[in-house]
Amino acid sequence: MGMAKIALVTGGNRGLGFEIARQLAQAGVKVVIGARDPRRGGEAADLLRGEGLDAEAVTLDVEDHASVEHATRELEDRYGTLDVLVNNAGILPEATADSREVISTRLFRQTFETNLFGAVSTTEQLLPLLRRSEAGRIVNVSSTMGSLSDQSNPDSPYYELPVPAYRASKAALNSITVGLAKSLADTPIKVNAVCPGSVQTDLAPGQREQAPLTATDAARVAVRYALVDDSGPSGRFFDRDGSVAW
Repeated sequence: MGMAKIALVTGGNRGLGFEIARQLAQAGVKVVIGARDPRRGGEAADLLRGEGLDAEAVTLDVEDHASVEHATRELEDRYGTLDVLVNNAGILPEATADSREVISTRLFRQTFETNLFGAVSTTEQLLPLLRRSEAGRIVNVSSTMGSLSDQSNPDSPYYELPVPAYRASKAALNSITVGLAKSLADTPIKVNAVCPGSVQTDLAPGQREQAPLTATDAARVAVRYALVDDSGPSGRFFDRDGSVAW
């Protein structure tokens, strides 16, 4: 019996991230919950351990470069390698912003700091550990709202949703998914973006009634591509029904 795979889920202490961590652990993976608040991260890991699952926590604020560096050193000391990185940490400040702000540099900076630069910083720091894995996997949790095809489709349920900073941050994350997959094409590492669907979580409190999926259902697509085998795709964008147009 080989060593269990090790996965880090950023923003893993609640909502979708917590459910991704739980399902990875249920699949026999040792999960590390990345959380800004060490107490909340610890409590989330305790909860999973209480279910008989292999879970630990690491303090990780994706917006803070020093925090990402520190977490990387801690993971290297603990495990020496990393098999799966799920870039799940994400924010949607426009959900509660003043709707009169059609476009706001402040909200763009705030959103990109977590949704884009947070994912880039975490990936950059952890790539050396992922390269030590026999089958490294990076899953970027994106959104159909980041799809330019979807944004310009009048039939999309999200067509009228005025969240340009969030949409742009996810479109950029999608683009990085393609670029990273290309640059890692000669390695065993696979990089994919997933859209979990509209989820009932704290990300957008006002969207609950429009969100048909539970976190349990939504997490499945992220877990599928976190555990995809060597013949699986890289540099692609998927939701629960299959490929999503960029």
